[in-house]
Amino acid sequence: MSALKQTRIADSDVVVSALGLGTVKLGRNTGVKYPDNFTIPDDEAALKLLDTAWHLGVNLIDTAPAYGNSETRLGHLLPQLAHPFVICTKAGEHFDPETSQSHFDFSKSGLQRSVETSLKRLNQDTLDIVLIHSDGQDLPIIHHHHALDTLNEMKAQGLIKAVGMSTKTVAGGLQALHQSDIVMVTHNLAYQDEQAVLDTAAEQNKAIFIKKAFASGHLPNQDDAIQASFKLNFANPAVASIIIGTINLAHLTDNIVKANDLLARY
Repeated sequence: MSALKQTRIADSDVVVSALGLGTVKLGRNTGVKYPDNFTIPDDEAALKLLDTAWHLGVNLIDTAPAYGNSETRLGHLLPQLAHPFVICTKAGEHFDPETSQSHFDFSKSGLQRSVETSLKRLNQDTLDIVLIHSDGQDLPIIHHHHALDTLNEMKAQGLIKAVGMSTKTVAGGLQALHQSDIVMVTHNLAYQDEQAVLDTAAEQNKAIFIKKAFASGHLPNQDDAIQASFKLNFANPAVASIIIGTINLAHLTDNIVKANDLLARY
């Protein structure tokens, strides 16, 4: 199989594969919105998943403090592999396993602590990508808390290579594009309300990451639905990577094969 298409993020030196591996299922299985229950894989299975993803062309891993102990596990697992993954993490949302509730802190000090903690958990000197993990109040996060300004300051300090925001509104996505390199949006067969963000990103040479491409597992896991989802998203020139959150090796391999087949036609 040929390597997955790769895209450089804005004017950074970060280059990501057309598919990224989401790792919420490596660290958290409570308070999530997947249709079926699942067991968090042990270290052996997680290493196999990561190694398989790499050898099939995936170089991007997506994680977050809100993903339970995903960051900590990746900090332990990744040094056991000889592959230099690009890591995208987030800041602003934290998950409490005791209550299965999320807590949000978009203050400057809170975001700085979050980034510092992620650096330690992931055993990194610099974070490749950090996104603001929105609670849905995108514009207040940007304008009142100045969250993207904080991330850009840390980028200027060399702690982060590329910054952005995982948004939940069109207005928030459009504003985030003016102040960052990447915006992560939801875009799938059942929901395309944020198309304007994708179009504007293409005009501004900014990158889009797609979350919930398969509606968090609520779309049927059938060939035509998967292919249609990839076709829908890759038709947008700003889409740098689609994040897939599977821990099933067969599903991972099948998704990568389908994405590669489609991208070969573009």
